[in-house]
Amino acid sequence: MNQKYYLCVKFNFFAMKDINRIKIILVEKKKTAKWLAETLGKDPATISKWCTNTSQPSIETFLEIARILEVDITDLLVRSDVNRGIAAEPFTPYGNH
Repeated sequence: MNQKYYLCVKFNFFAMKDINRIKIILVEKKKTAKWLAETLGKDPATISKWCTNTSQPSIETFLEIARILEVDITDLLVRSDVNRGIAAEPFTPYGNH
């Protein structure tokens, strides 16, 4: 028998807080948002949105930021999903509720 299984993840975007740690890493590295904007060739307003978690860079840009700042990409991300409004439903076979 070929059964399909699905994992349901609920997102509450209004409860989401910080996703990235770009601003924190910049401070730790003694770099500014202006410096990052110049290095990446991005508008400073874009970097500001990333630093305030108003918007997020693409995965490719996260990788580039990690390379430039000489950190692991995981250092740029908030590690815990627990108080961020993301809850995974129990994993159950499709149709078996």
